[in-house]
Amino acid sequence: MGFTQSICRTSHAIKAAEAWDAFVKNPGPIVVGAVQGVSCFGPAYEFALIMDTDLRRRKIRDKVPMTFVTPEPYVGHLGLGGVGDTKGLLESLLRDRNIRWVCNAKTTRIENGKTFVTEFDEDGKEKKQHEMPFKYSMMMPAFRGVPALTGIEGLVNPRGFVIVDKNQRNNKYPNIFSIGVCIAIPPVEVTAVPTGVPKTGFMIESMASASAGNIRALLDGKEPKLEATWNAICLADFGDSGVAFVAVPQLPPRNVNWSSKGKWVHLAKIAFEKYFLHKVRSGTSEPFYEKYVFRALGIGKLKHGPEAGDSL
Repeated sequence: MGFTQSICRTSHAIKAAEAWDAFVKNPGPIVVGAVQGVSCFGPAYEFALIMDTDLRRRKIRDKVPMTFVTPEPYVGHLGLGGVGDTKGLLESLLRDRNIRWVCNAKTTRIENGKTFVTEFDEDGKEKKQHEMPFKYSMMMPAFRGVPALTGIEGLVNPRGFVIVDKNQRNNKYPNIFSIGVCIAIPPVEVTAVPTGVPKTGFMIESMASASAGNIRALLDGKEPKLEATWNAICLADFGDSGVAFVAVPQLPPRNVNWSSKGKWVHLAKIAFEKYFLHKVRSGTSEPFYEKYVFRALGIGKLKHGPEAGDSL
């Protein structure tokens, strides 16, 4: 788009930080959120509320009108139909922090300092046209699949996402398994503006566990049978507080559908980041105590197998 920031890659985030440092010296309106087709909404909420926290600490929040733009049918939908009371929790946070929002929003174009948005009603009929000025903007883009696979019939959908079955395996090319952001997941429900389904970290770990076990089975001359649980455990950090949610499984109907907010989430996110980096540096993907805690909570990675819930 050219006029907004992104935080989807390290290079993008560095550029966004540099632009932010310049912005706070001469503040003005902010437009933040996600465009149509986005499947990762958490970072948009985190970024909006972290900006708010930073502006209040700098004592310049009163100089910065903020608007949150999203294709979600309601605040806190997250591409998942909501988790627990994410609708109420996130609406309350945005309201308390004086952040306006526009849902069912299709971003039609972005010019230098202006975002143009069409708002739709629940039936998909045009409701209102918005012209929003900004001095700083971050809009999450809609992801695409694997460029090298685009157009291969039966392997990927029109946007390049790999089509997989319950074993993370493609039906037409059974020697191909796929995990993570690049797989195709249908939307959880029809929405007025296209919204995708997020692929969260723990969910991706479960896909990797299932795929590894199924590939091992093929090498041993057996049929793949492991299925990922696709559970979601998320900590959304807002700079001084946050929202946590657990969806087991990620897609409804669920066995666990819980969300909560508070300063403890911010502290937990800091602790988790340090813990995660420690695991990366030590080369230990899943320590025994992590397995024990998740098993005690009834949160596993695999549906089937001799020790469902354990990575292989």
